[in-house]
Amino acid sequence: MKFDTAASGNPIDRQRVVGQPVDRIDGPLKTTGTATYAYEWHGEVSDLAYGQIVGAAIAKGRIASMDLSQARAAPGVITVVTAQTAGPLDKGERNNAKLLGGPEIEHYHQAVALVVAETFEQARAAAELVKIEYAREPGSFDLEAAKGQAKKPKEITAGEPDTAVGDFDGAFAGAPVQLDATYHTPDQTHAMMEPHASMARWDGDRLTLWTSNQMINWGTQDLAKTLGIPSDKVRLISPYVGGGFGGKLFIRADALLAALGARAAGRPVKVALPRPLMMNNTTHRAATIQRIRIGATRDGKIVAIGHDNWSGDLNGNNAEAGVIYSRPLYAGANRMSSTRLATLDMPEANAMRAPSDTPGSMAVEIAMDEMAEKLGLDPVEFRVMNDSQVDPEKPERPYSQRHLKECLMQGAQRFGWNQRNASPAARREGDWLIGMGMAGAFRDGPVTQSAARVRLDADGRLIVETDMTDIGTGSYTIIGQTAAEMLGVPLERVSVTLGDSTFPVSSGSGGQWGANSSTSGVYAACVKLREQIARKLGFDPAEATFENGEVRQGDRSAALTDAAAGGTLEAEDGIEFGDLDKRYRISTFGAHFVEVAVHAATAEMRVRRMLAVCSAGRILNPKTARSQVIGAMTMGVGAALMEELSVDTRYGLYINHDLAGYEVPVHADIPHQEVVFLDETDPLSSPMKAKGVGELGICGVSAAVANAIYNATGVRVRDYPITLDKLLAQMPAA
Repeated sequence: MKFDTAASGNPIDRQRVVGQPVDRIDGPLKTTGTATYAYEWHGEVSDLAYGQIVGAAIAKGRIASMDLSQARAAPGVITVVTAQTAGPLDKGERNNAKLLGGPEIEHYHQAVALVVAETFEQARAAAELVKIEYAREPGSFDLEAAKGQAKKPKEITAGEPDTAVGDFDGAFAGAPVQLDATYHTPDQTHAMMEPHASMARWDGDRLTLWTSNQMINWGTQDLAKTLGIPSDKVRLISPYVGGGFGGKLFIRADALLAALGARAAGRPVKVALPRPLMMNNTTHRAATIQRIRIGATRDGKIVAIGHDNWSGDLNGNNAEAGVIYSRPLYAGANRMSSTRLATLDMPEANAMRAPSDTPGSMAVEIAMDEMAEKLGLDPVEFRVMNDSQVDPEKPERPYSQRHLKECLMQGAQRFGWNQRNASPAARREGDWLIGMGMAGAFRDGPVTQSAARVRLDADGRLIVETDMTDIGTGSYTIIGQTAAEMLGVPLERVSVTLGDSTFPVSSGSGGQWGANSSTSGVYAACVKLREQIARKLGFDPAEATFENGEVRQGDRSAALTDAAAGGTLEAEDGIEFGDLDKRYRISTFGAHFVEVAVHAATAEMRVRRMLAVCSAGRILNPKTARSQVIGAMTMGVGAALMEELSVDTRYGLYINHDLAGYEVPVHADIPHQEVVFLDETDPLSSPMKAKGVGELGICGVSAAVANAIYNATGVRVRDYPITLDKLLAQMPAA
């Protein structure tokens, strides 16, 4: 199904099921522990063995020797897989062969062996007996030190590495009010609840992999390519994902080594990454250094905005390009941005919730506050004044919608922003200094091709199949709501099955495209099924309506079950958006408001109130969407106040590689969170008229917290996370 224009006569617009705050249909399974995650498919296989990964003990160099004799002789050991015994691995587009290292070592905890044994305990004990001698080589582990050697990458995720509009240098030099500040964001890890885990079984030349993965088709194609087998010989199954945040977009060592281990052992093998291995073996969000320059007239109009961004990655792979946040958001006729990428011999950097936009917003939204203060303007007023209804760098490509101003104004009114004292450290309650902060929010909401299969059985039940994943986002529920709305049946009459590569290929979960795209694919399949049903019952498909389990046209009606009386009806179709992304920019906007308390003597910080106002098209399920936003807000608090992978620059590893050393927010850290969605639809975005919210919710949050801390204390911190040591010496009491 080709989506060209806004849908008219759209059944989704009835919103009898879609748009309602219904409970998650997978909730009972998850709360009772009966949802089957990747490590829990015990009933699907017999003769199961367990694999334990051995990670490299150096960050850069070579394996000089590897002695496996003691490990192989250990109780219960079946086989040991290494790069020498695994057979040829195709690097492919994503170079997944590097998931098994040796003899060259590219980063600390790169997998170098898999020990397979009868039990998990035996595999773990035997893995400790693998003796490896390394030839260590000097490496580059410090972004600040490597900054001078950073190079312009060939490309970044969203456009060119560098851009220029007008005369930035001249306009900035001539601006009467200037800001030139540098901000640092740290390496961060996804810290999802469910570890990376996989279970593999070979049936002849066919591989079945139960895994935890966000993008089933990507995983299927990548694994087949790496193993050198046809993709139709690989089946990936991942119906439940216990959190991913981008860390499970691609296959990782657990998936590849489970497949290799099962092939070598001749029986099913299960592999899970322990938490320390997850931190250094899998991907993370890269640290950034961002220099932001803003020039403005004395009345507050931005005339020049410049953004330089440095980050690092293994072999110069990917740039964490914070510039993609500043380019489209605030007006300014003269602009520049640059992206530079340093080669670091650290674990691979890759996507983490709202990649590039999250660290970009952490810097840009502080810079906007700093500039507002220089101008003597309210931070909300300054942002509204410099709002732009077109992309400042590409005005020829209009937004489908842009309601940033409405988010800012409604948020200020709801939060009581007019009660904020603009003078830092001016409000006090006993020993606590109180401050308010805010930030704008932006994240693109692209759409991508997605397909589904829908069946109607004789009992009037709908069955939906698509390889879409549910990473805790509510995919099951909104897909079920879509099918129920389209066929006019109650939600409880819909069965949704996800996460299987034998199903039609969906958008998958990532990039904030999943909800809108996957439900649009289900919409397309339902349109085709509606046509079948209508014709079979003698109705005009263009005129028939589906509601209350019936098909109606004029004064005639028939039960939906009549259409399937002779056997199940089935339809499969997908949504294709053509050149929509070239004609329009589909984006989401928001505003975050935060109140904090900072202890005057100890600099202890407490977040007291949070508000998010989001513009994201039609909200398919307000309850699950709110959950997405409050989860993102929580991650933003973590990024602001505690989350940092600490780099040991001597040995090239993250030393706080567990959830004891890498702190994330807990319930006691998070106050009441209010989420407001603008009442809107976006007819240009899809037949669902929706957009994503899960990544919008984190953009700007950390800066809002930082700005609130400044308002409370008068201490401006430009180096995240904002910890006590960065405040104490400059506190008013000091």
